[in-house]
Amino acid sequence: MKQYCESFPKNFLWVGATAANQLEGGFREGGKGLSTADMTPFREEAVKEHRPVMDASYEEIKKYRTDGFCGNFPKHRGNDFYHHWKEDIALFAEMGFRCYRMSIAWTRIFPTGFEAEPNEEGLLFYDDVFDECRKYHMQPIVTVSHYEMPIEITLNLNGWESRKTIDLYLKYCETIFKRYKNKVKMWIPFNEMNQMTTVPYVGGGLLLEKAKTDNLLEVEYQAIHHQLVASAMAVKLCKKIIKNARIGSMIAVIDPYPETCHPLDVLEALKENQLNMFYLDVTVRGYYPSYMARYFQEHDIHIDMEEEDEEILQGGKVDFIAFSYYMSYIASHKRKQNESKNSVIMVDKVNPYLEVSDWRWPIDSVGLRIVLNKLYDRYQLPILIAENGLGADDVVSEDGLIHDAYRIEYLRKHIIAVKEAMRDGVDVIGYTMWGPIDIVSQGTCEMKKRYGFIYVDADNYGNGSYKRLRKDSFYWYSRVIASNAEEL
Repeated sequence: MKQYCESFPKNFLWVGATAANQLEGGFREGGKGLSTADMTPFREEAVKEHRPVMDASYEEIKKYRTDGFCGNFPKHRGNDFYHHWKEDIALFAEMGFRCYRMSIAWTRIFPTGFEAEPNEEGLLFYDDVFDECRKYHMQPIVTVSHYEMPIEITLNLNGWESRKTIDLYLKYCETIFKRYKNKVKMWIPFNEMNQMTTVPYVGGGLLLEKAKTDNLLEVEYQAIHHQLVASAMAVKLCKKIIKNARIGSMIAVIDPYPETCHPLDVLEALKENQLNMFYLDVTVRGYYPSYMARYFQEHDIHIDMEEEDEEILQGGKVDFIAFSYYMSYIASHKRKQNESKNSVIMVDKVNPYLEVSDWRWPIDSVGLRIVLNKLYDRYQLPILIAENGLGADDVVSEDGLIHDAYRIEYLRKHIIAVKEAMRDGVDVIGYTMWGPIDIVSQGTCEMKKRYGFIYVDADNYGNGSYKRLRKDSFYWYSRVIASNAEEL
């Protein structure tokens, strides 16, 4: 029997996470090409409604490129990490981070995706970042593709709809695995793989008007299949190139609760959870789960698979599982077919037992414990909580400080939930706070939605000094890490 865990182990990973397209800025600097993320502008009306801006059309992309990106594109600026990386990594180290989860911008390495040779200036930038992490004994955990890819792959191949994208992705993987094999030992091939059907442009570079069929769900699952094959091949490639590498699969987990104890609500929650777990089922077990056969049949989905795909999936199983967790949601069999299901952004039914954030996201720390138990029961693999955090409208007080007690309370409850799950027997290897420094929101493209322990003096329009300020939560989290969560 596994030994009972009363406290966090000494080797527990306290991590902060960011994504290149939300963080870096440095638009078109250092040889960087245009990415899918560069095409999502700030839309005032969407922000007011807390509505996501996570798509683009072919005509919009053409317009942006010809008019020189007139308008406001916050992801072109990020929080200007591209020019502040030394300062920011030093602040992470001051808090005591043992790891830093970050992503590499594909377009810094292969600006269009089709080049035969990588962009050396982009490679050197990440050399510098990884070396700075090493200076502070901070282990990088690198996401290979985090909600961005070269826009040229989208325009020419419709992103992951094409099998040709696998080869372009593997060329990119091989380049960074070889370059950073002595600097990075933990890798995640794709961020939140299960969001393809929710945000196909962001998740897979898909322009649905360029799809080969009118069955858009089929297009999305074909793209998903290509990512699953690419993930398995990346796992095998990583193990071949990097000694003692650990590579995991990541999804977004938004756990469905049945709206009532009506059996059909319970069944609906089960079915929605299966669609969420499908990606881990494949990447952990190495084959498609049986429940997807009926789903594909009922939705007239036909996946083109090569003869070798089953063998590829079986040969590229992951070492650990990772997931983001921000909320739970309500599943109901009465939901209309066209309503959003399991979306990171929109939650269409309110759980009366939960409070919500400034952006209407349910706050459910107990749900994190539930998810951890479910995942470990299902897979029996080490688990990395790859993202968890609270987006809020932080304000600098008259005393020049940022008093974010609400964030401290949110994180405290979620860390306690992690500890309880570990006492339940779950093998949790690390906890990652999303956005340790303020960055541009993925969904709404705004700076106002702040997650960080570190405040960045910049607004939605790029105004501000971009000076970094420590929030109250910065000092609190430093004590949490120093005490290994004995002091909460």
